[in-house]
Amino acid sequence: MVRRIIEAALRSFAVRKNVKFGFGFHVGPGSVLWAPRSLTIGKDVYVGKNVTIEVDGEIGDGVLIANLVGIVGRTDHDLREIGTSIRRSLWVGNDPERLSQATTIGSDVWIGYGAVVLSGISVGDSSVIGAGSIITQDIPSNSIAVGSPARVLGPRFTDEELDEHWKKLRKSGHRILIGKPVSEA
Repeated sequence: MVRRIIEAALRSFAVRKNVKFGFGFHVGPGSVLWAPRSLTIGKDVYVGKNVTIEVDGEIGDGVLIANLVGIVGRTDHDLREIGTSIRRSLWVGNDPERLSQATTIGSDVWIGYGAVVLSGISVGDSSVIGAGSIITQDIPSNSIAVGSPARVLGPRFTDEELDEHWKKLRKSGHRILIGKPVSEA
């Protein structure tokens, strides 16, 4: 009972405007989630401590976002506004139609400690992003990506393992209701 009250309090401080989340959502202390227009977060998603998520888009089911991760806009401020300091330039919150870029994090994704995912990016289902990585381009499903800027090292699972992984996720009665396996997409 006390744990539920604490989690509800943390969510009320962390989850700001235009964010919806599914069952089993956890958010750690010091985290902030906000969207210029709309951010939808799936079921059984864990967001660690001191995480900043300030983008439009979607985060799938069964996602693990480690501490100090940033999922942030690459065009949050109009850096080409002549005669205006960057501090006073047009901000995404004032003009989301022009400055916001939707971001998609698939289901069954792990984003490691201190990683940064820039807006407009898609991270495919069942991928792993290494700690400290900076994601500047799309990451395919079932990939392990690391570095700054991040590059794909290889697959997380073989095709056969991936199929078995998704079958077991669906069968297990687990809280997540992940979509089609990558190999069936």
